[in-house]
Amino acid sequence: MRIVAARALRGHRTCFVGIGAPSAAANLARRVHNPDLLLIYESGTIGSKPDVLPLSIGDGELAETADSVVSVPEIFAYWLQAGRIDVGFLGAAQIDRFGRLNTTVIGPYARPRVRLPGAGGAPEIAAAAREVVIMLRQRPEAFVQELDFVTSVGRPSRVITDLGVLVPDAETRELTVSQVHPGVTVDQVRAATGWPLRVAEPVGETEAVTDRELGVLRDLEERSAAGRRGAAAE
Repeated sequence: MRIVAARALRGHRTCFVGIGAPSAAANLARRVHNPDLLLIYESGTIGSKPDVLPLSIGDGELAETADSVVSVPEIFAYWLQAGRIDVGFLGAAQIDRFGRLNTTVIGPYARPRVRLPGAGGAPEIAAAAREVVIMLRQRPEAFVQELDFVTSVGRPSRVITDLGVLVPDAETRELTVSQVHPGVTVDQVRAATGWPLRVAEPVGETEAVTDRELGVLRDLEERSAAGRRGAAAE
């Protein structure tokens, strides 16, 4: 999932990065596919080049390795809302067939079973980035018929999961399976989706992972884990 997402950043100049899997994908892309990629984080860091994966948008690693650090309002007003971001990477707790996202609550809003971190900058990224890529592990609890809460509008160019890639239909905008990862079947993707899933004809297969991609990603994640263990021991 991370490697396929990293490939999606080939040829782009600016990426608004989320924490977690999107950050891993963006940092992998900068190391392997696009060394000139400018990573922008919501906290105001521009051109961050972290040696380890950040734990949050407030991680000091982002500011220490950035070309510049500006205010949060400047990031949103001058960079994002002004149309200067090529790709916005987003994750979510739930997604529906039209790519709308929920990062607010699971269950009724007034009495939720789970209260999630909230919107953050996701609604603005979903609305204003030139292209939106969503990364999400595919399971029925996440790919739902109806969202418990609509946090962000749905306009993804693609949704990259651990099973394959979904893209919006040109006419209906409904997410459609366009590719599966090697070893994954369409039936597996359907079983992991909470609505009757549309499937492209024919369905493609994502490019096999290369040794270099896998090696760089593993090194990045291992160094990140080692750094966190070291910090916890101090």
